[in-house]
Amino acid sequence: MDNSLNFSSLSSWFFGLVVLTIGSANLVLVHPVPGGVGILLSLLFFPPVNELLRKQLGFAVPMGLRIALFLVIIWFTLGISDLGEILGF
Repeated sequence: MDNSLNFSSLSSWFFGLVVLTIGSANLVLVHPVPGGVGILLSLLFFPPVNELLRKQLGFAVPMGLRIALFLVIIWFTLGISDLGEILGF
């Protein structure tokens, strides 16, 4: 695995941490089901997990799909979810 820090790697870590935080907040403040789903979805963003998917299954989640998934998660959290109301958005 390449240990270099490039824009793709840094953005993947950032997106993963944001989605992990949203999942954890949902787990504690709203309900365990959306929190668990958010935590599981956050795993798709982290580069080590993506590399493991590439080695074990022969494919990885493309960066464009990860960005789209991130935007949908943010939109859902702030617009539709109860967490958006709790946080005041």
